[in-house]
Amino acid sequence: MQQQVTGAFYGIAIGDALGVPVEFKTRSYLSENPITTFTGYGCWNQPPGTFSDDASLTFCTAESLINGYDIHAMAQTFVQWAQHGYWGAHNEVFDIGHTTRRALQRVAAGTDPLISGGFEEFENGNGSLMRMMPIAFYLLNENDIHLRYLLVKEVSGITHQHFRSVLGCFIYVEFLRALVTGKSLPDAYIQMQRAVNAYLSNQSFNPAEIKYYERVLQQNIATLSNEWLYSSGYVVHTLESALWCLLRTGNYRDCVLTAVNLGGDTDTTAAVAGAAAGLYYGIDRLPAAWVQQVAKSGEIGQLAQRFAATINTASTQ
Repeated sequence: MQQQVTGAFYGIAIGDALGVPVEFKTRSYLSENPITTFTGYGCWNQPPGTFSDDASLTFCTAESLINGYDIHAMAQTFVQWAQHGYWGAHNEVFDIGHTTRRALQRVAAGTDPLISGGFEEFENGNGSLMRMMPIAFYLLNENDIHLRYLLVKEVSGITHQHFRSVLGCFIYVEFLRALVTGKSLPDAYIQMQRAVNAYLSNQSFNPAEIKYYERVLQQNIATLSNEWLYSSGYVVHTLESALWCLLRTGNYRDCVLTAVNLGGDTDTTAAVAGAAAGLYYGIDRLPAAWVQQVAKSGEIGQLAQRFAATINTASTQ
């Protein structure tokens, strides 16, 4: 478990940091100027190894869970990040999505986090999907899929309440849970499809909404050619692209570099893919130089140890 947790924590930070300098660059630009390692400055003018909101809010989520699940405390941890740069790579915020910013402003002003998140259709960016990885570990021993869905819904809903965002997070968490059990990538993908489709068939969710994830849930996303893949900041696109990168590559390095070089929302695609790849391959199979060079490397390792200890304690109670 420690290998997987530490791999996932460094995995998200490294993927995020690889993508930060080239966020918004096109796929054609990156095919001619591919990212192969950490670069600096670029669109956010940050030094090499700097992660953004994706990893920061993931670490805030983990930090909160160490003290037990409390949606109000978790939301306040997010506010600490937004206002004071808590868990920022350099203790400051340089990148925050519109939906996340508005939601955290509401929380800071006293809105209950159970109703703070954006619920309009246009508020379906990837801002809750990107921070979901610790939830998969937290829910490892929760055998009731409906309870897992409800908790994912609450955690996503701090910033993103629309069903489309929640479903994207739920699919990702179910996939990560399957990976933790040691399944191969294709087997974990099939297990996720079976579990999610069985659950959805027993609920009265809007079929038109579920259809947005048809390529993930009913088809094999790995068989798509990349011209049919859109690596934008839209939650459906990010989930599709991240799963595609993971299922089409054979190691962590290739997975995150493939994600970055798809262009668009480079840091989040690589963060979501990188968390899953880091979990799957484990810390020992991540490039050692990247682990050392990523911002807050020592603190990330310590957080991963504390978080894994909490998860292990919970699983033995």
